[in-house]
Amino acid sequence: MLLLLDENLPKRLKNDFPEHEVFTIKERGWNGLKNGELLQKLLANKFDALITFDKNMQHQQNFIKFPITVIVLNARINKYSVLTKFIPKILNILNKPLSPGPIEIS
Repeated sequence: MLLLLDENLPKRLKNDFPEHEVFTIKERGWNGLKNGELLQKLLANKFDALITFDKNMQHQQNFIKFPITVIVLNARINKYSVLTKFIPKILNILNKPLSPGPIEIS
């Protein structure tokens, strides 16, 4: 599965998904893109899902226009030590057929 880690996440989080092809926004050269532009890039480049800490994206974007899965991590802070606790839940989502739109994980 082709995954993108948003720029608001620690880049070493990508190592927690060894069975998937994972890129960071920086690696793709997509730093600073607005959410709508980013979602267009994801679709054009055949990404399966975006993993983000941006809780506003799910309220700001039209997921009918951008039919991609966005996994939103809901934690107090976006430190690696906190976010790794979400890995089992993320992997569980990725092991099922994905549906477009936001999926919030707490």
